[in-house]
Amino acid sequence: MKALSTKHNFLGIEDENFYSYEKSKVVIQQVPYEYTSSYLAGSDKGPKAIVKASQFVELYDEELDRESYKQFGIATLKPLDFKNKHDKKAVDYIETETTKLLNDKKYVVSFGAEHTVTYGFVKAFAKKFKNISVLQIDAHSDLRESYHNNPYSHASVMKRVHDMGINLVQIGIRAQCVEESQLIKKSKNIHTYYAHTIRNDAKWAGKALNDLTENVYLTIDADGFDPSIMPAVGTAEPRGLFWEETLNFLKTVAEKKNIIGFDIVECAPIKGSILSEYTLAKLAYRLMGYIHKK
Repeated sequence: MKALSTKHNFLGIEDENFYSYEKSKVVIQQVPYEYTSSYLAGSDKGPKAIVKASQFVELYDEELDRESYKQFGIATLKPLDFKNKHDKKAVDYIETETTKLLNDKKYVVSFGAEHTVTYGFVKAFAKKFKNISVLQIDAHSDLRESYHNNPYSHASVMKRVHDMGINLVQIGIRAQCVEESQLIKKSKNIHTYYAHTIRNDAKWAGKALNDLTENVYLTIDADGFDPSIMPAVGTAEPRGLFWEETLNFLKTVAEKKNIIGFDIVECAPIKGSILSEYTLAKLAYRLMGYIHKK
């Protein structure tokens, strides 16, 4: 596969030794699939916006005291093409393309549009890794059986993951329907840490960590963060997560568990503002550093 060069790649990496597909361990997959957005649209522009914003992120990470990309290399692939593909065809396409990267022994980081894309990623990872958990940072539980009569809706993506029998840990949830609440209460495979309980439980992070299996696939919906630091999302909800508490938690997960891959989804850029996409670009780079510190 051919990686995008300096002008279009993540971080604007100039040395081909650190952005070529052949020499890079990390691969960024751009997945601009948007078909079922239920409020504000525009998440299909999110992946490209995150990559573009990343070119203004400093290569030196002051917390990790290194230029992390030199430890593993980051290849950025051109966006997947979803022409004439939606619902099951789109998910199958994502699964196929992700599987190719995993078969090439790449560490796959995906920037997606609507959250539906995560179903394709998880299906690919579940074929390669045993006994995985999905760690979901999100405002919404996404556990509806279907939404607008579509089982492939972004609002149903975690129900599809749950149907696979995969252990699910949810962080920051603060919007759901009663059926989702009932499913959480009766399922042994869903562990939900609501935003309002996190604020009143200093031990929530340790409990969530114990609910995870060794292999963890991480999915981050941008609206999991509070709108004050992440305004460019399709369905914003107050009382969200903040930067420091989220990074502290994810750093611990990276230290204690094996994060096998991750995605960032649901960024819908706002014209004239770069806050959200820049913050997500920095988050992605910091996470790569945490994960590969081992």
